[in-house]
Amino acid sequence: MPKMKTHSGAKKRFRVTGSGKIMREQAGSRHLLEHKSSRRKRRLSSDLVVSPTDAPKIKKLLGK
Repeated sequence: MPKMKTHSGAKKRFRVTGSGKIMREQAGSRHLLEHKSSRRKRRLSSDLVVSPTDAPKIKKLLGK
């Protein structure tokens, strides 16, 4: 069997931490930022852990 290729879209959107958790960015912080409050933009800038339900699917796409 050949090696599994890493899903190019997934590798741009997710990263794996040292402990094996999968992190993602929050939506809504790319454009139309002028009318959003500083507090909201600051909250959106932080990364979140992917939900446990989706983690196995994403790990498969990343080849982990």
